[in-house]
Amino acid sequence: VRDTIDLKQLLELEELVSSVKIYETVECEDVVDASPCDTKVVISEDRFINTSFTAATTDTKTVVCEENSANSKSSSNSDALLPNNDKDHKDSVSSAKDTTVPHQTPKKQPKTDKKNKAKVKKETNGQAEDVEERRSSDETITLDQALFATKVSKSSKSISLDFRLSRGIAQVNEGRYDQAISIFDQILRETPTYPEALIGRGTAYAFQRELDSAISDFTKAIQSNPSAGEAWKRRGQARAALGEFVEAIDDLTKALEFEPNSPDILHERGIVNFKFKDYNSAVEDLSTCVKRDKKNSSAHTYLGLTLSAVGEYKRAEDEHLLGIKYDGSFLDSWAHLSQLYLDLAYPEKMLDNLEKVLQIDSRFSKAYHLRGILYHGMGRHRSAIKELSTALTLDASSIECLYLRASCHHAIGEYKAAIKDYDDVLDLELDSMDKFVLQCLAFYQKEIALYTASKANLEFSQFNIDDDVDPLFKEYWCKRLHPKNVAEKVYRQPPLRISLRSGRLNKQDFKFTKHQTSLLLAADSIGKKIQYNCRGFLPNQRQYRMAGLAAIEIAQKVSKAWRFLRNPKNSAKLVRRRDKHNMSVNRGGYCSTSTLSAGSPTSSPSEERVSSGISLSWQDVYNIAVKWRQISEPCDPVVWVNKLSEEFNSGFGSHTPLLLGQAKIVRYYPYYLRTLEAAKTIMLDLKYVNNAEDRAIFLTDIEKLKKIEVASSCSDLYNVVGETYWVATRCDSIAFQGRRLEGTRITTQNVGKTGFDFAIRTPCTPSRWEEYQEEMTAAWEVQFRFLLLLVGRWFFS
Repeated sequence: VRDTIDLKQLLELEELVSSVKIYETVECEDVVDASPCDTKVVISEDRFINTSFTAATTDTKTVVCEENSANSKSSSNSDALLPNNDKDHKDSVSSAKDTTVPHQTPKKQPKTDKKNKAKVKKETNGQAEDVEERRSSDETITLDQALFATKVSKSSKSISLDFRLSRGIAQVNEGRYDQAISIFDQILRETPTYPEALIGRGTAYAFQRELDSAISDFTKAIQSNPSAGEAWKRRGQARAALGEFVEAIDDLTKALEFEPNSPDILHERGIVNFKFKDYNSAVEDLSTCVKRDKKNSSAHTYLGLTLSAVGEYKRAEDEHLLGIKYDGSFLDSWAHLSQLYLDLAYPEKMLDNLEKVLQIDSRFSKAYHLRGILYHGMGRHRSAIKELSTALTLDASSIECLYLRASCHHAIGEYKAAIKDYDDVLDLELDSMDKFVLQCLAFYQKEIALYTASKANLEFSQFNIDDDVDPLFKEYWCKRLHPKNVAEKVYRQPPLRISLRSGRLNKQDFKFTKHQTSLLLAADSIGKKIQYNCRGFLPNQRQYRMAGLAAIEIAQKVSKAWRFLRNPKNSAKLVRRRDKHNMSVNRGGYCSTSTLSAGSPTSSPSEERVSSGISLSWQDVYNIAVKWRQISEPCDPVVWVNKLSEEFNSGFGSHTPLLLGQAKIVRYYPYYLRTLEAAKTIMLDLKYVNNAEDRAIFLTDIEKLKKIEVASSCSDLYNVVGETYWVATRCDSIAFQGRRLEGTRITTQNVGKTGFDFAIRTPCTPSRWEEYQEEMTAAWEVQFRFLLLLVGRWFFS
């Protein structure tokens, strides 16, 4: 009897099922749980880490690591999700861009082809860019054999088929994806629409990053069995990995119809909503998830990230702490909490948190990276270099650490080390657009470092980026454009050995006298007055000193000019100079002078003589502060816009977002209501706005004006206008009485389901520059006239 085929297969199947149960315990690289449970995902996102380098930038890449929560009382179907490679898992808190890959991490490591890549098309500035995401797996996925066996119809499927299906699932669990696919292929040749085999093969494809093939199999499974909730969920996960967020959310929503109370699916959809920047929906999903699975540390951590994005910082901190409470060994949870403290400018809390995480794992490179970012933001560049160097010994390929360390070396005058790090950044291979931007910046920063090195031992007045560096170079540097055009068209700085030969620093330069020390202490005291005592602004000792020294130098220069004007003996000399103070052109932009045009309506003959005698212009004064700013933080491109290239004619502006979709910008959102009221006042006063093409949209309808008056959000104003628009504040002219100048612009732009971009933008164009140059010149001369009247030295007749 034992030799009968069916009984033999049944015994083999029983043995195999017993062996498959071994894989029910799932382990993450950072977390080991002793019991099976629902999948949990912890996200790591660069938008919360690289605050120093984003420009604004808002698109992010999320690398996801999954784990199982402990102490779950009931076993559920475990999920075979999409794996990350070892590099991406370690870089879970570093900058990247574009794709979320949810997955589980089992005990054994799958062997996947590192050459497998998923290419994701994304649109940036109207151009399609191919972003390659590389995934090799250091994590395996546990598929619960019961997931499929319980759904097989015993009346239509043989024990032999069940046996092969179980064997295929086991191969997936062991990371043998090619063998698993071969087994599923055999089954599907016999039964092409067998949904369990399609789901199994699709999962194996997903692990190999063949996402299109995986989606195809999941789709066939759905067509064969529309009530296969597992297929809907897995297709949603695969679509999310390709950046198809709308379709992914639809699939996960469908999966919830079959498992309405599944915290696992809510968790998955919460992740996708977060990636899609639909933070309100993400909060709803994740909040429901943690109510049903209170000890799901991943969901708490992810909910903390989402709450932080919508400005609920106290709740975000509480959720991060709960995530750590339920799983204190998951390092990314600690990293996210540290990032929250960094965003809020709570340095003491952040340092304490990082100290704790390093006690858990002293080789966690992200902790050193974060501490380096903090020290850099506080102006402690030497301490930052130490932390970043430690991070690089643990992860030598971190372009973020290399670039930041280069900028720190650059700032403190260690040009040789800075150049080496910039070169290393340029030599690294790329796998994201964010890293490409850093490479572009490294090219420009290397040139600036070489220039600065050549001036290091000269008088400070000889350091002049605005006049010495090519305008086209500055244009591309500020806009972070590809340097290929610049490299061929502009003068390149000489090699480092030549730069250092002329700019070598002497050691005695750093031995301060008692007087110099007193001056530095005074500068530090004065500089502290620039500190914003609000969220998001770290105390920065280096910037304090920069601002203080700039203020002292400005005071010295202005004082000298005033003393010169107070001396009647100098009046004759000054009058003879009057005709020499005219407008001058410098490299495509106009430079300010101290003289108003002859036809200025606010000038009298006596005032013209006063203005012609001023030897120090407003731009001379501001240029002192600009130079100190250029030295204090060399990786921030600070230049005079009127000395850029001819491209300046097309305009160049600043952008300060208050609200990006549903995300509240921690530094600037506190000005939201004030800015909204200003926009409403302008709209009611002018009764028109300008659209994106600068055409006027009139708002004379009484009903529209009433709606504007009671509007409580930027979306309310948008609904009145019906399209993207801007309004401009107004400034009363000093140089031309009765004229009103355009101030800054308040813009509202619809970004779809995720909300509105509400921002302050300041355009810079040649015509605007000329208007404000006249304003600044007139205002500066008023200060001089006031001083002369005050001291009774009105010596011009």
